[in-house]
Amino acid sequence: MNPSQIDKSRVAQRFAQAGQSYTEHAIVQKQICQHLMQLILDHLPTPHQARVFEIGCGSGNLSHLLLQNLQMDSLILNDLYAEVERHFSELQQIEWRIGDIEQLEFPTQLNVVTSSSALQWMTNLQAVFTKVAQSLVQEGFFCFSIFGQQNLKEIKALTGQGLEYHTLPELQQVLTQTGFDVLHLSEQVTSLHFTHPKQVLQHLKATGVTATNTAHRWTKHSLQQFYQDYQQFSEMDQQGHVQYKLSYHPIYCIARRTT
Repeated sequence: MNPSQIDKSRVAQRFAQAGQSYTEHAIVQKQICQHLMQLILDHLPTPHQARVFEIGCGSGNLSHLLLQNLQMDSLILNDLYAEVERHFSELQQIEWRIGDIEQLEFPTQLNVVTSSSALQWMTNLQAVFTKVAQSLVQEGFFCFSIFGQQNLKEIKALTGQGLEYHTLPELQQVLTQTGFDVLHLSEQVTSLHFTHPKQVLQHLKATGVTATNTAHRWTKHSLQQFYQDYQQFSEMDQQGHVQYKLSYHPIYCIARRTT
């Protein structure tokens, strides 16, 4: 899918519908947040960062890690829809910026801008990176994860549905052009395994990641065809049982504003 075709209202709707199930089913996204948090701690000179802004906080996997590991005077959270606030009802010190980050005015004088598994939804990533750079103090940090081209490749192969993802060299170039020194850039390809292709679709629905613009309507026939076609992504586990693979491709970046 071309990013310019992303319907943000549909994205918000799908993630809102998945809000209750996301925390339970978003296993990979949780692991990504933990890895990103470790990279943040490895690269930040001090755990005290006065003003921190998170883009696309969702149910708060990364937000809660930030609260546990950093000493912040102010944590500002963004997401597309206000329903996410229910995941933070016990916390008082959070400021909110609800709405499409590509349209919103950023907070200023930030020490850290962070985001996990959200930036692949941007229609103009370079414009967002520019806004991040402008919102950071000199030597401020931009720490994020984003998905790469192998992400959900099985679904794209069978349905033609999926986002247009960026490569490491593309991200490196955009970050450099927008005034960042890239301190860390790495990628992983990881897989989840399911006992039936139906569970793959249930997992995607539960995590909201099917929130693309094209409303893919399943019929009984197309579902059966999907299950049949998914056999090409089956493999045997150690017990000799058939399992079905779904790929995730996180990219991690730690960058520092230099200009």
